[in-house]
Amino acid sequence: MTIATEADAKVWLRDTLGVDEPAMARLSALVALLLEENERQNLVARGTLPQVWVRHIVDSAQLLHVSRETLPDGEWLDLGTGAGFPGLVIAALQPQRPVALVDSRRLRTEWLQRAADALELRNVRVILSRVEDLPSGQHAVISARAFAPLDKLVTLSARFSTPDTVWLLPKGAGAAQELQMLPESWNHVFHVKQSLTDANAGVIVGRLLGGSPPRTPNTKGKRK
Repeated sequence: MTIATEADAKVWLRDTLGVDEPAMARLSALVALLLEENERQNLVARGTLPQVWVRHIVDSAQLLHVSRETLPDGEWLDLGTGAGFPGLVIAALQPQRPVALVDSRRLRTEWLQRAADALELRNVRVILSRVEDLPSGQHAVISARAFAPLDKLVTLSARFSTPDTVWLLPKGAGAAQELQMLPESWNHVFHVKQSLTDANAGVIVGRLLGGSPPRTPNTKGKRK
């Protein structure tokens, strides 16, 4: 099943995901804020705006569906959140869950804070930082949408994860290939689910049980 139209997107949110009217109102308000702000800064590609509910809202909201398991309680960490996808959508759908939105661009984080305030999302924590500079900590869910290749993302972010943390990573057509290229030194139970908004895209879902990035051979002192 691929959700292709704006009407189908809203029907899916209500009927399949079970989004109630207050949450739909928050999502509608988010769309209005996004369209207004996109005139001032390029938050998302203009070509995606005619299908904003499919390309950004449902593309984010599907993360609550594709895991097919109850997500653990605790803070959701959204890395490289950009315009707030998926993190701001998750916060609007689950206002009881703390959500941390991380981005290294000041204009983006200022927009995220304005949007969270306008939507009265008290569960949102906006963090202006590079992922490399974030303090280590444990999070219930980790997401990242088009932030970095899987091997780099796991290397940067493993310190935010426990064996119980669920990773939800929207990827493009190369999702399966990225997963195959993840070094064997990472002990994981990741798999790929087809995206509901793009028949050619996938979402990497699963848990990181342990491990470490592969060691770089030490050639110091070796004769040439």
